[in-house]
Amino acid sequence: DFLQEGEPTSARCDDLAALKSKGCPVEDIENPRGDKRVLEDKEVTNRKIGAAEKLDPEDITQIQPQKLVLKLRVGEPQTFSLKFKRAEDYPIDLYYLMDLSYSMKDDLENVKSLGTALMLEMEKITSDFRIGFGSFVEKTVMPYISTTPAKLRNPCTGDQNCTSPFSYKNVLSLTSEGNKFNELVGKQHISGNLDSPEGGFDAIMQVAVCGDQIGWRNVTRLLVFSTDAGFHFAGDGKLGGIVLPNDGKCHLENNMYTMSHYYDYPSIAHLVQKLSENNIQTIFAVTEEFQAVYKELKNLIPKSAVGTLSSNSSNVIQLIIDAYNSLSSEVILENTKLPKGVTISYKSFCKNGVNDTQEDGRKCSNISIGDEVRFEINVTANECPKKGQNETIKIKPLGFTEEVEINLQFICECQCQSEGEPNSPACHEGNGTFECGACRCNEGRIGRLCECSTDEVNSEDMDAYCRRENSTEICSNNGECICGQCVCKKRENTNEVYSGKYCECDNFNCDRSNGLICGGNGICKCRVCECFPNFTGSACDCSLDTFPCIASNGQICNGRGTCECGTCNCTDPKFQGPTCEMCQTCLGVCTEHKDCVQCRAFDKGEKKETCSQECMHFNMTRVESRDHLPQPVQPNPLSHCKEKDVDDCWFYFTYSVNANGEAHVHVVETPDCPSGPDIIPIVAGVVAGIVLIGLALLLIWKLLMIIHDRREFAKFEKEKMNAKWDTVSQETF
Repeated sequence: DFLQEGEPTSARCDDLAALKSKGCPVEDIENPRGDKRVLEDKEVTNRKIGAAEKLDPEDITQIQPQKLVLKLRVGEPQTFSLKFKRAEDYPIDLYYLMDLSYSMKDDLENVKSLGTALMLEMEKITSDFRIGFGSFVEKTVMPYISTTPAKLRNPCTGDQNCTSPFSYKNVLSLTSEGNKFNELVGKQHISGNLDSPEGGFDAIMQVAVCGDQIGWRNVTRLLVFSTDAGFHFAGDGKLGGIVLPNDGKCHLENNMYTMSHYYDYPSIAHLVQKLSENNIQTIFAVTEEFQAVYKELKNLIPKSAVGTLSSNSSNVIQLIIDAYNSLSSEVILENTKLPKGVTISYKSFCKNGVNDTQEDGRKCSNISIGDEVRFEINVTANECPKKGQNETIKIKPLGFTEEVEINLQFICECQCQSEGEPNSPACHEGNGTFECGACRCNEGRIGRLCECSTDEVNSEDMDAYCRRENSTEICSNNGECICGQCVCKKRENTNEVYSGKYCECDNFNCDRSNGLICGGNGICKCRVCECFPNFTGSACDCSLDTFPCIASNGQICNGRGTCECGTCNCTDPKFQGPTCEMCQTCLGVCTEHKDCVQCRAFDKGEKKETCSQECMHFNMTRVESRDHLPQPVQPNPLSHCKEKDVDDCWFYFTYSVNANGEAHVHVVETPDCPSGPDIIPIVAGVVAGIVLIGLALLLIWKLLMIIHDRREFAKFEKEKMNAKWDTVSQETF
């Protein structure tokens, strides 16, 4: 009875939270988790050169752990730590593969004494060193060599005594006797060919795959490839009429490669595969002329190095030592082919706190002997294998024989499936296996309870049971008709469910409020909201709670409105606000709160003594000036007030109530007070005025006196002249 009508059996599988929300008891939920189990965890070896303890190569451990089991559930990564430590005094096998074409004549003389000299140098690195020697020239067919009888006997010109051309010869299998190396190499003679590129790839392939003849051990394997020329590769064999691809198998008879005329040269990718499979690290000792070519080749062959060979190979020992140190200072992890749907990622923890991820997470550089590095490896199954069988992958450091074997076990079924009851009576008289609370029908049976036979069911007859009355839609187009019953389809969002006899119901097409189905205040059942208590409406967005509508006087909406869905609808147009208490046109809002604002903002006024008891019903914010007061454009009703305080100063404030019924006052922190007379300027002004007026009067008086004196003087002069004229006249007459 866990499933709703019409829900498919697969709806029993869901994420944990969804199953709990649907009412599935925790004890009935199967939720298997992946884990890891280490089967072999041998500690890495700690020993030094010259130690009394002599260990066989197979007893030396450089990688830990060696074997483990990972149980993988789809989408759940399993992580384990891998430790690598370069062991000191680790055995080394070195095979020297030399080009014996005529241009290498002077090089051969220097290599003849290589065995003992190299032994002495390698003793500084390891006490267990073996060396071998092989040579190559070219395929023994035209146009690579001359096939005339005389040239086959001695391909060199003049009095030069050269050996017959050959493809590859294993002169000396790996040995710890340096003198034997000198002796056998000393007997070798130069040969010759016609073209410049050599057949070295044939030789490398045979050295890699003929492990028994070469004598490779499960230790560090080094292949020194010495030449002063380029190389032939896959496809070049067509020049000699050779079209069969190289088969990558050993073809040594009496230490000679016998199939060079039959198989083409190997490709670079083929060589990379075989060198990697056989854990061989390659050192290319080539002359300066071909450095660029072999450096490009090195980039294609993992764990390989290139050294510059002097014209006569006199520096070959130092070249080998430098290349070995370069190769051994880097560890690169590789894994075998992964099963379909399985991914792997690496994170490295190298020396000096250097960490890396992705492709660089596979390697660590600058590792010295005795250094320990760690890798964190994530393995994830993104899908189950078709047959659910176990798989095995291996991880190993390139160039090393040791590896980590990982057995992958996939969790693709619940435990309850193995506890099913075959032919259960619960499945229509034994027509199925009852497992995990549902029927798994036997072959030929269908239906939720396996009640139908595929041979007897006529789909057209059954479809009639899956259509609603007066409808042509089968299962409302939201499911399929199986055995006369609708099985509703699942949606990508597992929380969204179709249900009902005809899949006509769902839980996601109800009305919404604030972007939520049923406003988050109800449950969507068959496209209709079933609201929680105290909520109503088609989207459960109407609250029946009247508490938000209660005004400060205890009345609902201040007696001036009705409470609808938790919000006041004010019936008196003069009043507004969340509880119909704000009236912008009413006188008294400012007057009512004047004394409380005055006492709280300026600590004065009639309510100064009782301020803390009577005036704490609003929040207050001080602002610098009237320009900073809230403006009427804000959503909450707002009153601007201008009142006089006890000192006849004007103070300004606003009063507003927000949607939660909280009153808030913004008040200008400095009152606007009329300023009193300034005595000093007044007195100074009066004195200055008097002085200035006095000076002005004196100046006017002085000016008038000057004008008067000048007039009197002019009058005097005139009278004087007249008196003089009268005297002269009397004397004349």
